[in-house]
Amino acid sequence: MIIDLPSTTTSQVNSKLVHLREQGGATTLGRVLTLVIVTDDGAKTEDAIDAANDASREHPCRVIVVARGARKAAARLDAQIRVGGDAGASEVLVLRLYGALADAGASCVIPLLLPDAPVVAWWPFEAPARPADDPIGRLAQRRITDSAAERNPIKALEVRQKHYAEGDTDLAWTRLTLWRAVLAASLDLPPYEKVTDATVTGEADSPSTDLLAGWLAARLNVPVRRVKAANGQGIVSVALQRKSGPVELLRPDGKVGTLTQPGQPARRVALQRREVRDCLSEELRRLDPDEPYEETLKGLAKVVRGRTPVKTPTKAPPVADDAPVVTAADAQATLSAKESSSAGSKNGDGKPSAAKKPRAAGSTRTPARAGKGKS
Repeated sequence: MIIDLPSTTTSQVNSKLVHLREQGGATTLGRVLTLVIVTDDGAKTEDAIDAANDASREHPCRVIVVARGARKAAARLDAQIRVGGDAGASEVLVLRLYGALADAGASCVIPLLLPDAPVVAWWPFEAPARPADDPIGRLAQRRITDSAAERNPIKALEVRQKHYAEGDTDLAWTRLTLWRAVLAASLDLPPYEKVTDATVTGEADSPSTDLLAGWLAARLNVPVRRVKAANGQGIVSVALQRKSGPVELLRPDGKVGTLTQPGQPARRVALQRREVRDCLSEELRRLDPDEPYEETLKGLAKVVRGRTPVKTPTKAPPVADDAPVVTAADAQATLSAKESSSAGSKNGDGKPSAAKKPRAAGSTRTPARAGKGKS
C-alpha cells in the first residue's frame, strides 16, 4: 500500500501512521532500529529503497528516506507512506524536501524516529566529507557510506580515511568479507610459514582493492603492493608470498575465484560480487564501532602503489573435477569461527594458531546488527 501526502507536515505523517496501525489492528511495532537513507531525489532513489526493503526482512525497521529535491523551489514537504507488500518487513516513509527544507532533513527526521531505538544513517551515493558532523549523522549510532558509488571512488576513500569517526563504515569494506575469510582460512593450512610480502591487484578505481591491501598491511605487518590491473573487474587477484611458494587467490571473471597454494589442491571459491542489499544487511547486524575497518584505513598509509598496469590471466588455473568448492557459506562459517576464537600472532608464522591474526571480517557481529560495487 502506498499513500501520498503532498504538501504535508511531519505531524500529519505521524497521525496517518497511527491511523493505519489502528485500521490494521496493530497495537505494537516490532522494529529494531530506524534506518535513515539520505540521497538526492531521482531515479536511483528507488534502488536504495529496494535494497533497504530486502535488508528489512532480516532487520525489521522503520525506513525514512530523505530525498532532497530542487533547492530553488518553494519550501515544501511531500511525503509518501509505504506499508505491506511495498515495504518489505518495514514501513517506509519517503520525505521529498524542496526549497529551504532540502538542507533541513534532520528537523524532518527527528519527529519520525522510533522511540528508544538505535538510528543508522546511510548515504547510498554521494556522502558528506564528515558523516559524523552531518546533522543527520549526529543522530545516528552507525553511519554507512559507499565510496564505490561516488563519482571518484578512490578520492572518496581518501576522504573517508581522513575524516573517520567511530561508527563510520563503508560498503566497499563490507564487500571484502568473503575475500578476507578465504585468505585467513588459507593460512590455517600447512605449511605454516611466515608471509613475507603481499600483492593485491584490481581495477584502478576499486576502493575495495585498496582496502584489502590496507587490511593485509595492518594485520600481517609486511610490505604490501597495490597493483592496477589492465583487465578484469574489481579485485582480480591476491598473492601472499611465503618461503615454500605463494598463496594465490585469482578471480578473473568477477564470479568464481581459484585458490592455489603449495601442498594443497587448487580450490574453486564462490566470490560473486556482492549486491548492495547483502552488504547493507551485514552492516545492520552491528551497532558498535568497527575497529578492524579503522585499522585498515590506517594501514592504507603502508601500501605501496605500482605505477604500471599488470595484465592478469583471463582464465583461472585448471582445477580437478573432484576438487573441493569453497562456498560463501563455508567462508562465512570460517569467518564466524575466527571472530569467536582468540587472536593469534600478527605474521602467521610457526604454528597453526598463528594464521589467525588476519581476521577475515573484523570485530564480532551481533545478530541484531545497495549501486555499483567495486569488489
